[in-house]
Amino acid sequence: MATSTPAILPRVSCDQCPLRQCRSFRDFSSEELGFVHDFKTGEVSAAQGMSIMVEGERNPQLYTVLSGWGFRYKILEDGRRQILNYVLPGDLIGLQGHLMEEMQHSIEALTRMTLCIFERDKLPKLFRHHPSLAYDITWLAAREESMLDEHLLSIGRRSARERAAYLFAFLDARVKSVAAPPADRPFILPLTQQHVADTLGFSLVHTNKTLRRLVQQGLIRWLDRGCEVLDTERLYHVAEWRPPKEGKRPFI
Repeated sequence: MATSTPAILPRVSCDQCPLRQCRSFRDFSSEELGFVHDFKTGEVSAAQGMSIMVEGERNPQLYTVLSGWGFRYKILEDGRRQILNYVLPGDLIGLQGHLMEEMQHSIEALTRMTLCIFERDKLPKLFRHHPSLAYDITWLAAREESMLDEHLLSIGRRSARERAAYLFAFLDARVKSVAAPPADRPFILPLTQQHVADTLGFSLVHTNKTLRRLVQQGLIRWLDRGCEVLDTERLYHVAEWRPPKEGKRPFI
């Protein structure tokens, strides 16, 4: 993984935030927008493979993902990695470090990412004076817990084929909820087989066999670096899962 410092970008006004154009996100009131504008200190760009946060470190900042993909993970002393979840536009990262003083997991950029920066020391003011935004942060934390519940069920009880089907169905549903479909190409999930293996708890050999089965059944197409979902309904059926109905979701 790369460990260089993310590049500082010119600040974009919150009222021009591209996420506000996405119909999945709720709108801010003028008062909320003014606070978030003051809460935000800037933007950074992280290259693919760069560490955004590192387990055990203290970071004075929170981030909202503006664009790109990342993933949360933990590593054992012998180097084995478990990917816990993926972060996409609109996700808030770093809240755990505020409550527990240091990060309990690491976050790496899966693609090039742009992140909005917020100073953690202003978080108490948000909770005191903006209860609707405080509720939004609570909602985001509860949603992350809900996703991890489903991931744990997958690791513990689903078969290899069911686990893989769930992962692709889950990520396909997530990206389609926060991004407009490309005009001239399909959505691509930017994963390597190593990412899939580290998410599902498989060896690379087992991962390759499992993915070949899904490819042969016409559920996915595996590309040089990524995966195209071909049949979401059949993936839902195999995984015995459907994306929850969330309505308008918050972001900070």
